[in-house]
Amino acid sequence: MPERQLTLMAVHAHPDDEATSTGGVLARYAAEGVRTVLVTCTDGGCGDGPGGVKPGEPGHDPRAVAAARQAELAASCAALGIGHLEQLGYADSGMSGWSTNDAPGSFWTTPVEEAADRLVALIEEHRPDVVVTYDENGFYGHPDHVQAHRVTMAALARTGTTAKAYWTTMPHSAMAEFARMAREQGVDLEAELPQDGPQLGLPDDQVTTWVDVAAYARQKYDALAAHGSQEENILFLRMPMADFTAAMGVETFLRVHDTTGAAVPEDDLFAGLR
Repeated sequence: MPERQLTLMAVHAHPDDEATSTGGVLARYAAEGVRTVLVTCTDGGCGDGPGGVKPGEPGHDPRAVAAARQAELAASCAALGIGHLEQLGYADSGMSGWSTNDAPGSFWTTPVEEAADRLVALIEEHRPDVVVTYDENGFYGHPDHVQAHRVTMAALARTGTTAKAYWTTMPHSAMAEFARMAREQGVDLEAELPQDGPQLGLPDDQVTTWVDVAAYARQKYDALAAHGSQEENILFLRMPMADFTAAMGVETFLRVHDTTGAAVPEDDLFAGLR
């Protein structure tokens, strides 16, 4: 009997999130023969419209934005070699404090157990060995990222079939380097991030998993570039390719569930499974 194919599932909030923090691992593991599944929870309708028009400004049509971002998501999946795309289709809740947070049908207003029911069905269908999502703060506090964390952890608790689960994170050393690179591009990254929330990322010695994805940097770049409507918000696309590879060539995670006993720190999400 042939050996069962390993499966990776990444649960993300919006179109383009898949490329930013997990584009490298999705591309790497797909190339290694791992079955890759992306779950995108929202339609991205609170993203930028044509010409960079923002939500609430004249000319911003959330439905048109969502349709454009769906096409971009398909292109990103193709660039990363993602095998299966699942879209939950909830309305984008927008940034923290926006009126869209509480709009009927937004992901933020959806009861966790209701959305978890749908994710449970996908977990039971795809039987992922590894699931990746955000930490309890959604890394930087975005309501949809927080909700994706809550929904994913609720679904994992109910299914109990996944061998390993991870939260995306960033070591403080890498965050400092990103801030330096951003300053070279004329962007004060620290000023753009929330100042009153929890500290972002983790001390280096608390990061459990460091995955080398430098060989897949071009695919990750192409996936980010596929989300052209949001280019203004994707700082990394302004970097020369060599700098992009240096900055994005390792993806880091906190392992929060494990049944394999694999030692940490580890350099493979599938350590202990192959």
